[in-house]
Amino acid sequence: MTNQSGAKPECGGHELPRVTIYTTSWCPDCRASKRFMTLHDVPFTEFDIEADPSKAEEVVRLNNGLRRVPTIVIEGGPTLAEPSDRDLGKALGIA
Repeated sequence: MTNQSGAKPECGGHELPRVTIYTTSWCPDCRASKRFMTLHDVPFTEFDIEADPSKAEEVVRLNNGLRRVPTIVIEGGPTLAEPSDRDLGKALGIA
């Protein structure tokens, strides 16, 4: 998600990175990470890896052969797999 102008949104005076989250519909950790980002107004793009096999392959590539969700890719930052809210907040610069 981006704002209407296509510019990156800001949080607390700093620009937020683009965030992509790879999920499944049944994953409680995926729901928790999406809830955390929504609570902190962090826009993200979501891909359900069960609905798109190419995205599942991408998750396996990003995780050295493992299919782990949520996998969260932060532009210019780390790629996280199954992060805690605390680790996600640190990676996003909001904790």
